[in-house]
Amino acid sequence: MKIAVYGATGMVGREVVAEALRRGHEVTAVSRQGTPVDGAASATAELTDLATYRELASAHDVVVLSVPTPRDGSDHAPIIEAHEQIAETLVPARVFVVGGAGALEVDGVQLRNTEGFPPEYKLEADSFAEILNFYQDSSGVNWTMLAPAPMIAPGERTGEYQVGVNAPVGDSVSTQDFAVAVLDELETPQNENRRFTVAN
Repeated sequence: MKIAVYGATGMVGREVVAEALRRGHEVTAVSRQGTPVDGAASATAELTDLATYRELASAHDVVVLSVPTPRDGSDHAPIIEAHEQIAETLVPARVFVVGGAGALEVDGVQLRNTEGFPPEYKLEADSFAEILNFYQDSSGVNWTMLAPAPMIAPGERTGEYQVGVNAPVGDSVSTQDFAVAVLDELETPQNENRRFTVAN
């Protein structure tokens, strides 16, 4: 399988690249600086560059979008608008989006709107809730979004995880097992055109 990974040098993206290479897939690591990744081809692109996105999506079976919104106070609008365009752009590749936990629900209420939700993550959660809506409203795009557990961080690759759809199924997930879940879904699709979640 030919897989292009945006955000290939980020906390999650690099694990997705590593897991894909581990399984023998042909990977293009896409980043803003075009940073080389051992075993993968490299490409320089911003998520907001729709022309390059179309080119990559035409040359690959899957495009993984693992690009977080900025946490330094920068404007989220460019990332949100990029996803809005991507959700409306018909391409031959499957589109796999690394989402956020904030739009998962507990008793019908999204986590981002529950009491005690960390305020430092609220803007990011709001942004990815809006991004999820774009894909849910899209037509003709083969997409999947994977939301992590409320806490995601580097840890251990166990190869085991719990799966849910709209509600969290655990408190945390390692970036390594999250990547395992990404590749499992790409190799054996179970969640086309919907969001799902995983946790350890």
